[in-house]
Amino acid sequence: MSKKILIIFSVIVLLVGGLFVACDEEDDDVNGNGEPPVTKDEIIFGGSRPITGGNAIWEEVGFGPLYRLWISEVNAAGGLYIAEYGTSLPIVYEGYIYDDTSDIGTMTRQLERLMTVDEVDFVLSPASTASLFAGAPIFSKYEYVMLCAEGGATSIEDQLYALPYFFGVLNYSNRYQLPVFADLCLELGIDEVAMIWIQDLHGIEYAGVAATEFANAGIEVLMSKSVPPDVSDVSLLLLEAQASGADALCMFAYPDQNFLIIGTMIGMGINFDAILVGPGGNISALPGIFGPNIEGLMFEGAWNCNSTPGAQAFCDLFDSVYPPGTGDWWGHILYWGGVQFFEQAIVEAGTLDNTVIRDVMATSTFDTVLGPTWFDMFGDGGGLLAIECHAGEIGQWQNMVPEVIDPPNQYGEKRTADPWYPKPDWPTE
Repeated sequence: MSKKILIIFSVIVLLVGGLFVACDEEDDDVNGNGEPPVTKDEIIFGGSRPITGGNAIWEEVGFGPLYRLWISEVNAAGGLYIAEYGTSLPIVYEGYIYDDTSDIGTMTRQLERLMTVDEVDFVLSPASTASLFAGAPIFSKYEYVMLCAEGGATSIEDQLYALPYFFGVLNYSNRYQLPVFADLCLELGIDEVAMIWIQDLHGIEYAGVAATEFANAGIEVLMSKSVPPDVSDVSLLLLEAQASGADALCMFAYPDQNFLIIGTMIGMGINFDAILVGPGGNISALPGIFGPNIEGLMFEGAWNCNSTPGAQAFCDLFDSVYPPGTGDWWGHILYWGGVQFFEQAIVEAGTLDNTVIRDVMATSTFDTVLGPTWFDMFGDGGGLLAIECHAGEIGQWQNMVPEVIDPPNQYGEKRTADPWYPKPDWPTE
């Protein structure tokens, strides 16, 4: 082979070799494994929520306003920084919030779709105790964090050991509302009560826990009657409760039934020394619905704008966005603390992997509107917001303002005003 041919051959080898090196370097620039880099432009939240139907009020004045406000605030601040992607990503939820029509079967099917077909990054909690009960196994099956909103977990507390993705934030019957109400009854001298409760999971749980707590406190239950969700006439029940001579009436039902009972009592002039109202008694719309008739009504909850150092700023923010009557004096501060906690857990995890975020949530304490905030975990399973983090358990409308009237207990001083007892008569005008 001539010298000239050898030189040409060497040049060709060098050129081809350089081409392969360049290709390898280009692949390295793309990904160390020769695959395109993983990129993401947005974080997608989905949800199955009661936009219509009997539970629609919760999407209107419960968790609905809170998750929309939180997402708006996060996006206004530039999104959530996710270390895995090296950038902040905005949250998108439009088109992924489905209407479950307040039907549990529809809700469970929609959850399955969000997790297996849409494959959204996160799924918002459904609404109502029964929906939490039905939805919790689905969240754990597909390994999605379930940051619960409206609803208690009494019925699934024993199952939380097998539901590692369940994180409940709302206080409820035995955690720690009715134990506090029983203590309040003892403080006020209430020793006989009547109960009206709805024939669903919420009513059954509250009536059962109340019976136990009242018995432990030596308080006698003189009447305990249930009503169907579609009840339209409670006059005979109220006459029976009045005739029992009970000091207090407890209404363990949802807004539709509670509003009917309150309105009927006002119309019939039936009053009690204390009236405890379940869901619906805590909403800011109540003064607009019943006017001064709400004075002295007790409700399950509770918090007000003085409950924590950060509560007033939250009240100001909420009022700057939503019209009067949209607030919830039971859950809103807990929901807000919950999403603040969730936000910090996502950023701390540095990924959108729900399994990693779940472990951060299970082991961390973050500062939120509630103050230092953490979850009491059930073994390797799910968790419930620590009772110490609750802003209050029992509220009362005083001068058209919601006040916390809890007696001091082992979880601290939560009272923002002394209770009114007995409840004032219904206004005559």
